[in-house]
Amino acid sequence: MSRETGSLSTDMQSWLHAHSLRETEVQRALRMEMASHPEGGMQTSPEQAQFMGLLLAGIGGRRAIEVGVFTGYSALAIAHALPADGQLVACDISEEYMAVARSWWERDGMSDRITSRVGPAAESLQAMLDAGEAGTYDFMYVDADKESSPTYYELGLELLRPGGFIGIDNMFLGGKVVDPAEDGSNVIATREIARTLHDDERVAYSLVPVGDGLALAMKRG
Repeated sequence: MSRETGSLSTDMQSWLHAHSLRETEVQRALRMEMASHPEGGMQTSPEQAQFMGLLLAGIGGRRAIEVGVFTGYSALAIAHALPADGQLVACDISEEYMAVARSWWERDGMSDRITSRVGPAAESLQAMLDAGEAGTYDFMYVDADKESSPTYYELGLELLRPGGFIGIDNMFLGGKVVDPAEDGSNVIATREIARTLHDDERVAYSLVPVGDGLALAMKRG
């Protein structure tokens, strides 16, 4: 996760926010609170969250998945982009973070659009497939443990309809992906999913330099 797009000066970042963000009061309050949170850097940047909401609305999305919730900011952006009867399935391993997120979703009137699943996300996604939900989702956003990104990607492709999108965050890892001295598990897994996405003919693909690098893959028909 990344709170801001890299390479922009502080002044440009402020200008970007002032001239682009359309947050609710609750979304802005959550973002401001996370600015002083010890793990606040895990929050998706607001410009990226709003971009994903625009993409979801543009494809007429009604059903979405998020893997990695933190305190719920990006989930709010996704939920607001859904129609009133739309549904977001939000998956996270932490009941503590999920409880915080639920409180913000309730404050913003989005609780009825978000179903939370606490536990290993791969198990949650597999359970959805086992329940016959393959090919029924329009959008999935992955912002969780990087070692599992390849697994989330494959499960997500099964859950998406043709024309649906998967977004995977932190493809740059703060620049570590290009540093040959970096060989941690997060870096190795991110390089692996980057190669997979680039070469996978099952999807149309672009890597967008927003936040910490957002991969976008559209499932082909």
